[in-house]
Amino acid sequence: MIKFLDLYKINERFRDEIDLRIKEVLDSGWYVLGEQNKRFTENFANFCGVKHCIGCANGLEALSLIIKAYGFGAGDEIMVPANTYIASILAISENGCTPVLVEPDINTYNINPDLVEEKITSKTKAIMVVHLYGQAVQMQKIQDLADKYNLKIIEDAAQAHGAKYFNKRTGSLGDAAGFSFYPGKNLGCMGDGGCVTTNDDELAEKIKAIANYGSDRKYHHIYKGVNSRLDEIQAAILDVKLKYLDSDNQRRRKIAKYYRENINNPLIILPQTYDEMSHVWHIFAIRTNKRDRLQQYLKENGIETNIHYPTPPHKQIAYKEWNSVNLPVTEKIHNEILSIPMSPVLTDSEVEKVVEVLNDWK
Repeated sequence: MIKFLDLYKINERFRDEIDLRIKEVLDSGWYVLGEQNKRFTENFANFCGVKHCIGCANGLEALSLIIKAYGFGAGDEIMVPANTYIASILAISENGCTPVLVEPDINTYNINPDLVEEKITSKTKAIMVVHLYGQAVQMQKIQDLADKYNLKIIEDAAQAHGAKYFNKRTGSLGDAAGFSFYPGKNLGCMGDGGCVTTNDDELAEKIKAIANYGSDRKYHHIYKGVNSRLDEIQAAILDVKLKYLDSDNQRRRKIAKYYRENINNPLIILPQTYDEMSHVWHIFAIRTNKRDRLQQYLKENGIETNIHYPTPPHKQIAYKEWNSVNLPVTEKIHNEILSIPMSPVLTDSEVEKVVEVLNDWK
């Protein structure tokens, strides 16, 4: 079986380095907000090209902390792509704000910048862009709208560690960005983890305090905060793996290039990218209107797949107030999308086998 994602094999490459760093944590006797956290967040801020990185519990919390720190709440609207994982939208509604769903571009699966302006109202406070599947959103039109209407740009970069837009990395393309370090991400820890990146000094200090019970110093609470911190062991693991992120992403690009140049089946629609460096291929998602049949065929031929995502947020029970909303592009994507194996540890022979099996499908 060619695994969709072999996490053991991914992490086994770094076992010796990770073991040493975990030993450092154990020997230090300091397990929360210590030297490992400081080291990793400084290194990741430098990697993204920003001044600040604040570790937190997970990607959802990262987005929620940004919204909370800006003071957005009841009556405020935040633009968000309809085609996304539900966490992007949960972060908005969790803070009492109103998510305003925008259809995606059918070619890139990211938010369609041409459809944003028509949904902006006097209540709009921010545009949340999601760099879905690892491809950076084409940001210029988004930035122009943000400037025109005095809106904040929040990046959901949970799937796009290291992706670039005109030589600037995700995490530095908006006012603030939320990352997830869930184990399956391009940069993943061995549990839950996340962070916020920003160049805004005031916002960074506020998020740092809110994430630590609203405290700017011990037993002194200036905000009604939460407990959302990146623990020392996860920070140590991430710092080891960060050194290899660019090379891992380059391997993903090589695999994606082979897929795109060699999968030649008229029943299958391949993903598009406007620039090779813009994409880090967290997911390689193909489309077909015979998705379930193709998934079964691949399983029978020893190839594991996944669906990102089978049900769009506006059709979930949690958002039943939207269940009658018609978003045809989003729904088409969710009905047809199928993710095939993609990771830096796939062998050339495995990649070739995936292509061969897909080309033989009828």
